[in-house]
Amino acid sequence: MELNWNAVIFGIASLFIMGAYYPVVIWGEYFFSERIWPVFLAAGLAAIALSAGMSGLSCWLTAFFGATNLWAIVEIKEQTQRVKQGKYPKNPKRNYE
Repeated sequence: MELNWNAVIFGIASLFIMGAYYPVVIWGEYFFSERIWPVFLAAGLAAIALSAGMSGLSCWLTAFFGATNLWAIVEIKEQTQRVKQGKYPKNPKRNYE
């Protein structure tokens, strides 16, 4: 039985990508509010479109990166709700009404 190293690398890399996006979402909401979602949409769609022309592990990682950007749109909106509930600090320069 041969070990599929591409799957192992993809699994580890996906954890790093998701882990990197946790602070990106928090930072994005703090400094730009949930209005930053079009940036995540553009990055996600661009990465997925780019992955269509690739092959192998780089294709998988690029598509996963794009999907993570699209998922960040949902998370940025939920992060705004968490800030309003007091679970995360509010940006003092912004009105949360």
